[in-house]
Amino acid sequence: MKSINHKITALYCRLSRDDDYNGDSSSIQTQKQMLELFASQNHFQNTKLYIDDGYSGTTFERPGFQELISDIEKGLIHLIVTKDLSRLGRDYLKTGYYLENYFPNHKVRFIAINDSVDSSKEHQEFTPFRMVR
Repeated sequence: MKSINHKITALYCRLSRDDDYNGDSSSIQTQKQMLELFASQNHFQNTKLYIDDGYSGTTFERPGFQELISDIEKGLIHLIVTKDLSRLGRDYLKTGYYLENYFPNHKVRFIAINDSVDSSKEHQEFTPFRMVR
């Protein structure tokens, strides 16, 4: 198994066609800049971008997300960073599965910057409720 210093910090961006109407704040470019800055400020190294541009958050059959899962299965990733929970997904049950079961079982930390979610912190029990907007 790779040491944590050599594992990937996954920076995940998603923008659906519906989100396009939200303007620049939700654009892929803006998400990339935000995630790269956050990784740099927090000394997260070995970053890799996973991008799903034009894919709905209601499905997890997205090429960038599937590549992310494949890399997790290979033991390559120790941390996933997203702009917010909705970038990971908008299906409450499936998103909850990844946050509560899949990521912890694979020892993957998850951070959603704008929602102040960090799975390494205690008292994150209400995280799933933040997805309901």
